Amino acid sequence: MKFIHLSDLHLGKRLNEFSLTEDQDFILRQIRGIVSDEAPDAVIIAGDIYDKAVPSAEAVSLFDSFLTGLAECTEHIFVISGNHDSAERIAFGSHIMEKSGIHMSPVFSGKVTPTVLKDGYGEVCVYMLPFIKPVTVRRFFPDIAVESYTDAVNAAVDAMDIDFTKRNILVTHQFVTGARKSDSEEISVGGSDNVDSSAFDGFDYVALGHIHSPQNVGSPRIRYCGTPLKYSFSEAKQEKSVTVVEIGEKGSLEVRTVPLVPWHDMREIRGSFDYISSKECSGAGDCTDYIRAILTDEEDVPEAMGRLRAVYPNIMSIEYDNRRTRSCHGDMGAAEADRKPPIQLFEEFYSFSNGGGMSEEQRELVQSLIEKIWEGEE
Repeated sequence: MKFIHLSDLHLGKRLNEFSLTEDQDFILRQIRGIVSDEAPDAVIIAGDIYDKAVPSAEAVSLFDSFLTGLAECTEHIFVISGNHDSAERIAFGSHIMEKSGIHMSPVFSGKVTPTVLKDGYGEVCVYMLPFIKPVTVRRFFPDIAVESYTDAVNAAVDAMDIDFTKRNILVTHQFVTGARKSDSEEISVGGSDNVDSSAFDGFDYVALGHIHSPQNVGSPRIRYCGTPLKYSFSEAKQEKSVTVVEIGEKGSLEVRTVPLVPWHDMREIRGSFDYISSKECSGAGDCTDYIRAILTDEEDVPEAMGRLRAVYPNIMSIEYDNRRTRSCHGDMGAAEADRKPPIQLFEEFYSFSNGGGMSEEQRELVQSLIEKIWEGEE
């Protein structure tokens, strides 16, 4: 049985005030062509369909057109909500669409019922688990201690009552421990939202969404397919793709990728203003790409953005990297600060403000507050 695994479309996204709608339409048409060529038994979309919980009419229309096109190329489409989506909006109309083979994940209610597909080797059970938090799960399992994201996923999976002698696929949207992240994901710094990969033991394939970089987590059996487009300059060197999964008899799994080519690429150029604006630099790539320019001039260049936009119409940002900026950043730049857990940043601030460190009791209180804020609790 063949599946195509997609996720994190982020329809309606804007980046540095640039609308990406046309780029998204371009790449979705390309994906539809791949689906037509591959003729899979099903397409999986593992969450973050939209970039906002209340998507624009333009984004909804784009997804509607994409779903309609996919339905002409495959019998089954599985869609779950991600952390950017409204679970209720994704679930709307699910019973009607089910009749057309479009399976939209319902709002999590403590019980996940599989969709059963069949091939020459027997049944394949597809379980759809939308993005969940401990606070989401806790109310359905009052007798179970659900404190962490791993606890939440374990409780949800245990309630599925899975027959692991059959072939089982899980579609979910979580941050699995060990995955490499980019700057564009909304991840809890410090790892409070991590899910241990052991929560997925027994599944024949876990189709993950949430992380934008395509990657396996531990084995090809647990995989992020990544975004179809680059959504931050930290992803500029990534090669985006569609993941194709083929499951044979129990224990047989083949995973491969089909590359995607964007309408506008995203890249970073570095050098002096004179070099970046020269034919030598501009001729090294498509001038209509989305550009971040890093200027190495020691003095600020007057009207640099406007002047460079005459060469690169889609330039998104300009930064300076010189002795002055490195001195201002000191030993720790913003990127390094972003990688620190929030509790560590708070401790450093507390120590700077009070001339001494926090007690263990204070540390535990602050950590609990951080976790409650992340979970959306008051």
